[in-house]
Amino acid sequence: MKHKMKKPNVLILMSDEHRSDVLGYNHNKIIRTPILDKLSKEGCVFENAYTPSPICVPARQCLMSGQLPKTCHCDGSWMDLKPFYDTFAKRLTQHAYTTVCSGKLHHLGMDQMQGWMQRLSPDAMIYPKYFEGLVKEEYDKYSKKAVSEKKSNEAYVKEAGVKFGKYQKYDLDVCEKAKEFVQSYFKESDDSRKPLLLKVSFLQPHYPFFTDKEKFDYYYDKVEVYEDKLCDHPVLSQSQIEKPVNVSSGEIRSATATYYGMVETIDQYYGEILKAIEDEGQNLDDWVIIYLSDHGEMLGEHGIWEKARFYEASVKVPLIIKPPKYNSKGLRINKNVNLCDLYSTLCDLTNIPIPPNLDSRSLVPLMAGSSDWNNESVSQIKRGENYHVMIKIDDLKYQYYGEEIPEVLFDLKNDSAETINVIENPNFKNEVQIFRDRLSALGYGIKSDSKYVNAGYDCGVLVKRINNEMLYPEDSNPWMV
Repeated sequence: MKHKMKKPNVLILMSDEHRSDVLGYNHNKIIRTPILDKLSKEGCVFENAYTPSPICVPARQCLMSGQLPKTCHCDGSWMDLKPFYDTFAKRLTQHAYTTVCSGKLHHLGMDQMQGWMQRLSPDAMIYPKYFEGLVKEEYDKYSKKAVSEKKSNEAYVKEAGVKFGKYQKYDLDVCEKAKEFVQSYFKESDDSRKPLLLKVSFLQPHYPFFTDKEKFDYYYDKVEVYEDKLCDHPVLSQSQIEKPVNVSSGEIRSATATYYGMVETIDQYYGEILKAIEDEGQNLDDWVIIYLSDHGEMLGEHGIWEKARFYEASVKVPLIIKPPKYNSKGLRINKNVNLCDLYSTLCDLTNIPIPPNLDSRSLVPLMAGSSDWNNESVSQIKRGENYHVMIKIDDLKYQYYGEEIPEVLFDLKNDSAETINVIENPNFKNEVQIFRDRLSALGYGIKSDSKYVNAGYDCGVLVKRINNEMLYPEDSNPWMV
């Protein structure tokens, strides 16, 4: 009888609003992120990973469902997945994983688990529209926010500095609960223990910006404040803060330094969690370890703070995947990928069939060296009655803001600062038509496909071959149900 391999444990480390260039491994010489830098050398760095939506709630629903906002009907700021929706947590639970989350999930509906077996800490709130028919006492019970310090972007820039705020308290608790769970879980014998999917999700470095004095003092004189060159476009120029009219140069420097301090804090927490796992006798080489964020933060670039833009600072995200047992150390992949792709990738890495109808492509072939890839990434957001859509193909990034608003096309290869709109440049006439056709196929614009179902990536196919060998033997599937 052949020996059956156990499935790998999976650790997902997640942050909120972490722009991808505030990381040591992404050539930032100021930020101190030794834990994530080490992870980048042990796994694969995806240099062009994009969020399916540059705001918290839809980004996280899409991450869980492996579907773009239009596909899973979560294209607005306060839209939640339908109860009992098919999520990657549910998928792994069905295939005999123990699935546990500590920290922020940002589910606003009545289904606060979305496939997770256990949540170690609460977050946010249930949105009022999901309370129809409940008595007031029940509404009050569930509608309280666990953490809330949000203000206008001008106000939070001004107040940034040294403070141990609610978000800092929350993240400390998330870290401690995760470590306590690890210590408890691995006390069971290997034979009786199911494989584990553990997600640890922090609020930082999401605003409001607070950090401790040591980090604030360290970064204050070192940080490079981002250029605030404005873009003349009716959408891209909105919600801008001008200095010295709205805020001072010193206040912008303080906010930037504080943001850096928050990034360093979560890096330290990740180190504590990884150490807790190793202290229980676990070999991290056997684990799948993933780091990602839901979206970025403008941090004053183009005079804008927060997110909700298709600028790289807002829509590009850090993504590291360390697979178990095969050689991908230090690999840097520059293909355009999406957080939606995580669903299929998790299935692939754990030898679980990938369901159909996802907007999710397994990243395993890329990690195995394949160059065969649909080099596209899509991001969407609904603002009022208008749908905003970004489509990136190769180095070109197209943006649609409705029929009455000018389109945008950035050539990132020659304009990494995203200041020159080449939509009217005749040299890009053919490319613009390709983008417009793709926009229609995605169900947007005046020629939108009324029969849109999904992005058409032909998901649901098992792609587990690495150098023509199965990642796991076909008969080594003891957890399949």
